[in-house]
Amino acid sequence: MEFVKDHDPYPDLRVNIGSLELQNPVMTASGTFGYAREFEHLLNLHRLGGIVVKGISLEPRAGNPPPRIVETPCGMLNAIGLQNVGVEQFLTEKIPYLSGIGVPVVVNILGDSVDEYRLLTEQLAGVDGIAALEVNISCPNVKKGGVAFGTIPSMAKAVTEAVKGVADVPVMVKLSPNVSDIAEMARAVEDGGADSISLINTLIGMAIDLDTKKPVLANIIGGLSGPAIKPVALRMVYQAAKAVKIPVIGIGGIETARDALEFILAGATAVQVGTANFVNPRVSEELVDGIGDYVRSEQLGSIRELIGALEL
Repeated sequence: MEFVKDHDPYPDLRVNIGSLELQNPVMTASGTFGYAREFEHLLNLHRLGGIVVKGISLEPRAGNPPPRIVETPCGMLNAIGLQNVGVEQFLTEKIPYLSGIGVPVVVNILGDSVDEYRLLTEQLAGVDGIAALEVNISCPNVKKGGVAFGTIPSMAKAVTEAVKGVADVPVMVKLSPNVSDIAEMARAVEDGGADSISLINTLIGMAIDLDTKKPVLANIIGGLSGPAIKPVALRMVYQAAKAVKIPVIGIGGIETARDALEFILAGATAVQVGTANFVNPRVSEELVDGIGDYVRSEQLGSIRELIGALEL
């Protein structure tokens, strides 16, 4: 990585996610940025607010069979199946590189039971280079018939409590949008001790091939992301931010600085950029520039003046 900061100084873009300070509010979303090394020749990683790595489980996962990605109008469906290298390989091969980037690294974790989340958190405790954990509660609880942790408040709270009980870094919980009351879910994980929440994860969707009369995805259903879900994400971020006192990180269809700023006005302290990374690998860095330009044009001293500043 040979990049250097060569931009004019911007206003204060620093934000705080609990005890974690970011140099700006732009983070990458889990599952869309690999383990960062894949993007090092495409943008200046040092300028990001934070990097959320691809989800990690106790054991390696092969994921679902292909085809497992399909483009849709204004977005994409994916059914990757949480493919990842597992925690052991992550610690030996990925963290040494990530810890040298110089920006906060957030490790997304996943499991099929409360015990798996707890054990995984224990293995990540004390590891240099990990600034925070993001808990993916959209996973199925195998001990409860496959119901996703993130759809029942008591289950979401139980996972949060288990992780917080052994974590030595701030804990962010990533909420599923596939619920009837996002505010209730936000309050549940706040009650469980979460330091912050991120939302939304993907919506559930499917695609059909008219020629073959078969589902396009081998898994039949997948997660919908991209610009198509932005209005839903924006609404849920607004509702969640009103319901809790902990910081909220907005995710869903963010492609431009204007998109990111809408989430911040709705109450998000920071944002994560996901699907747009596939279209424009430099998008996160461009968002940092665009947000800085806006804060300067509005003659604000800090980006924090915009958080939750929506006028009703």
